Amino acid sequence: MRHVIVVNARAGTVLELGQAAFATRVAEAFASHGCTADVRLVSPKELHSALALAIADQDAVPVIAGGDGTINGVLPILLEAHRPVGILPLGTVNVLGRDLGLYGTLERQIEALCTGRPVELDIGRVNDQMFHSLSGMGFFSLMAREREHARRRFPFSRAAAFLVASVRSILFTRAITVEILVEDERRQVEADAVLVTINSFDGAEWRRSDLAGGVFEVHILNAGGLWSRCKAALSVVTGGWRDSPELVSFTTPEVTLRRRDKRRGHITFDGEVERRGGALSYRLLPRAVTVIAAREPNL
Repeated sequence: MRHVIVVNARAGTVLELGQAAFATRVAEAFASHGCTADVRLVSPKELHSALALAIADQDAVPVIAGGDGTINGVLPILLEAHRPVGILPLGTVNVLGRDLGLYGTLERQIEALCTGRPVELDIGRVNDQMFHSLSGMGFFSLMAREREHARRRFPFSRAAAFLVASVRSILFTRAITVEILVEDERRQVEADAVLVTINSFDGAEWRRSDLAGGVFEVHILNAGGLWSRCKAALSVVTGGWRDSPELVSFTTPEVTLRRRDKRRGHITFDGEVERRGGALSYRLLPRAVTVIAAREPNL
């Protein structure tokens, strides 16, 4: 089986290994499972066109390689693919990759791609912006910005960059007042963060077993200052976040968020940050994308 792997040349794993070493390692891993790999390392600006060409090649399995932000950027192409596309997670957090069962070493992920099966995903839309896993404001948008800054300071250590970004985000987050509209119910909250995920996280871990459940899960981290944020962060690390008094969650098929200060605030979409003002209307595109996963298909 032949695979065409379109790789974000700026992805963390590529930067750590170097382009030549990365391409060789990927090709050898595919070959060990009886597959051939055409590895195409491209700049972020070339990802759309390169992936579209790979999808058009009916004699090969198209694969997009990069972090959550890379996958977010090519969602318009994936929506129009009308065929399964493989994902090779190469970022720091890899929320979607882990939910698809694609984690561990590069070789393990490639084995999963060679033996995986198609899975349908719900996709979220916020006004004119799409996302595949999560969107947030407050602490979560600051975390995404700090992580990008830290990556420039620690380009060869994703762990160090993540730790520095986490500490700075906990220290410098400022509370925001957010109006939340669900159907005809409107409420106002003072929060350190609001996070919207596509479908619900299961149990103690931030993982989703159902990727096509047709709901958003909204998480509100109540404003409580530095100590409250530290306790919330600890509850996430220890797996006790569902019982944390600082965090309130609920599910809904649609939700609208609006900052009451009416400023253009930072919003994160799968780790990528934009400044947005006005109402943010969250709507679902059910089972809109099909990808290859190392897990059972959604029923």
